[in-house]
Amino acid sequence: MQSIFSYEFHNDEPDEVLKRSISEYANLEKEEEYAKKTFEGVLKNQKDTFEKIKEFAPEWPIEKIAPVDRAILEVAVYEMLHSEDVPPIVAINEAIEMAKTFGDESAPKFVNGVLSAILKKYCTHRDHKTGKLVTIDV
Repeated sequence: MQSIFSYEFHNDEPDEVLKRSISEYANLEKEEEYAKKTFEGVLKNQKDTFEKIKEFAPEWPIEKIAPVDRAILEVAVYEMLHSEDVPPIVAINEAIEMAKTFGDESAPKFVNGVLSAILKKYCTHRDHKTGKLVTIDV
């Protein structure tokens, strides 16, 4: 999240942001791999992510969403829709916790509302009994 925030806020080169973030925050090789994969995935899927956020927060243009909240949402939406490493509900819970820590008092509710709506509409899992894809209930 901090890498995405830095990239968007300072408009730095993606490779430089990632190198700086990894040197400051990643302690293990596994963390470094996850950080790189997530950062690149968020950037690659940013257009689709913004469309999903706009769909469920139409009164908040992307550029009007607080930069920290936007970065939190971007990472969570990427994890929910494109990552096989993080279950969607875990991505939501982590995003809410980050919003509590880094956002203002309304951030957790906003983040939860947007992500829960995305979860309901776009996230599916395979029912272990029937084998059919079903949406996840929150």
